[in-house]
Amino acid sequence: MYAITIPEPGGPEALVWAEVPDPVPGDGEVLVEVVAGAVNRADVLQRQGFYDPPPGASPYPGLECAGRIVALGPGVTGWAVGDAVCALLAGGGYAEKVAVPAGQLLPVPEGVGLVEAAALPEVTATVWSNVFMVSHLRPGETFLVHGGSSGIGTMAIQLAKAVGARVAVTAGSPEKLARCAELGADILINYREQDFVEEIRENTAGAGADVILDLIGAKYLDRNVQALAVNGRLAIIGLQGGAKGELNLGALLTKRAAVTATSLRGRPLQEKAAIVAAVREHVWPLIGGGVVKPVVDRTLPMADAAEAHRVLESSAHIGKVLLVTPSAG
Repeated sequence: MYAITIPEPGGPEALVWAEVPDPVPGDGEVLVEVVAGAVNRADVLQRQGFYDPPPGASPYPGLECAGRIVALGPGVTGWAVGDAVCALLAGGGYAEKVAVPAGQLLPVPEGVGLVEAAALPEVTATVWSNVFMVSHLRPGETFLVHGGSSGIGTMAIQLAKAVGARVAVTAGSPEKLARCAELGADILINYREQDFVEEIRENTAGAGADVILDLIGAKYLDRNVQALAVNGRLAIIGLQGGAKGELNLGALLTKRAAVTATSLRGRPLQEKAAIVAAVREHVWPLIGGGVVKPVVDRTLPMADAAEAHRVLESSAHIGKVLLVTPSAG
């Protein structure tokens, strides 16, 4: 098969479409013939040499894919060769085939194409686990998501609205904010021109946000705590603005607030399976009913992964950037 390899860390040109050995499904795994994969920030970090795959994972980038099952490993039940699936991965999505633990498979939702389905596993698992399983967003609460036009952001807006929350977003242009509004965002904040702490306070009569989903990290840490409501929950899932920040514990105590930080890629298989099962139970019916939809900015041939990384790093996209294999037709 062919896969995107990284012979040496570097810029987008470090991504090389090369012939590699086919993976073999182990106990509890299936072999998926990949039709499409999605591009994530973690892939960029891996390309740069800053985010190695977990032990035992595929060395190739790609944290999610969609395709068809072509083989079952020992002990797999509930799935069959030929099933159309999408999958949460620890790596290997930028390839023509990938071995996937059966607990990380999802059926392609009703009404969603096979290529489009590649945009779903990572964002739905990330948003559902952090915003709902950990932060317990409830109807009527105010939810702030930074990077509202990103893949994570576009999914977070829709899921939060689906459960009856009021949604605030930050984004860097009027065009991106307009797209967030189309998806249901109520409070639109241009972070280049407005202070999100002031905007949140103004739009909540001073109360603040009940839940904040943050991809920035250190740069926003203090301001996120300022923006939290009493009993608020801050979920940190990215470090685009740095890894080390100063936390005002006095402010946190006064608000009786909580700060959590999670990643998905390195979790034990049983934890990933539990998250995927929750996504199938709670999110898949919303997608099948047309309440929540994947947001895809563009698709590119997988051999052009370098261009996809350039798009992601330029932040010119809205939603997900997908890579399609030759088998996609």
